[in-house]
Amino acid sequence: MVLGVLLALAGCVASVDEPDEHDMSSMEPGIATVGGGPDTPYRGLAPTEPFPRPAFTLTDTDGAPYDFMAETSGELTLLFFGFTNCPDVCPTTMANVAVALRNVDLALAEEVNVVFVTTDPARDDAATLGAYLKRFDADLPVSFTGLTGNQAAVEAAQREAGVPVAADNGETHSTLLLLYGRDDLARVAFLAGSVPDDITHDLEIIARE
Repeated sequence: MVLGVLLALAGCVASVDEPDEHDMSSMEPGIATVGGGPDTPYRGLAPTEPFPRPAFTLTDTDGAPYDFMAETSGELTLLFFGFTNCPDVCPTTMANVAVALRNVDLALAEEVNVVFVTTDPARDDAATLGAYLKRFDADLPVSFTGLTGNQAAVEAAQREAGVPVAADNGETHSTLLLLYGRDDLARVAFLAGSVPDDITHDLEIIARE
């Protein structure tokens, strides 16, 4: 199942002069546009049906198996697929998450799991992911979790989450930041371009549901 959002894929490239080469949205002919608006309380995108928390196991930055469902079930969780050499979408998204967590009450921030799954496992080993995420979570009450694995496992995780599988060695990947509530459903997601206030706003709503 692929999340029904147009422009859910983007290439993380240094130049903005060649967007068409890296835009795979046309490869998802069944995708429909949904989003926040008067019918939802969210500023992010609201899928037509909530997406269930996925079940997959990858390797964390300590080199240990990380069962996403077992580790995060029943907890507020932000999930993103990207890669450490991405020059734009990925660092901006993670920085926005960090700002959003600084903006909410400390007690809420401490509840949130933030999980970053690499789409480029050939280059993003555990040590690389750990160093990358420290750029964003060093002063936060929670540590971001970085996950890697073999190519097949990483692709399977994307399918389980309902996002399009990355292409171009992981460089063309979903830009969706998925927010799961305590009911293990993602009722809202954020595309590249969402600002920290959007994440803060919707996180506070989901936390009350």
